[in-house]
Amino acid sequence: MAQEIERKYIVINDNFKSMSTRSCHIIQGYIHTEPRAVVRVRVRDDKAFLTIKGENKGAIRSEWEYEIPVNDARKMLDELCQGSVIEKTRYIVDYDSHIWEVDCFDAPCKGLVVAEIELKTEDEKFTLPPFVGREVTGDPSYYNSNLASTSH
Repeated sequence: MAQEIERKYIVINDNFKSMSTRSCHIIQGYIHTEPRAVVRVRVRDDKAFLTIKGENKGAIRSEWEYEIPVNDARKMLDELCQGSVIEKTRYIVDYDSHIWEVDCFDAPCKGLVVAEIELKTEDEKFTLPPFVGREVTGDPSYYNSNLASTSH
């Protein structure tokens, strides 16, 4: 079983843009959204993925991700997804030996910017970059699946 250990923060300035090494465009939707299991379909630039995530237990959750054909993913986004489809630009920042992913949302919650860091262990030490503010790990209102189900 795959496991994701992730911490999430509100972004307080746009310093991440000059610090980023690359960016990508993401479109994603949710086929199933229950606290116990979430099924997501995502198109990231020219690749697509089907992801199944288990329930959050703090910063830890089970996760399985499989690459699928882009045309299949687009059909799933059009026909199967609940709520809004999320569109965002993701910036990748390498800071103090850790990779940060900064998501700038275009839809449905334009203007929201959050940063995530994936860790090897829940108690792994890391340094916060200068663009990071308040931690929102475990706050359901910042789960992408919930952002897709509400209008902002």
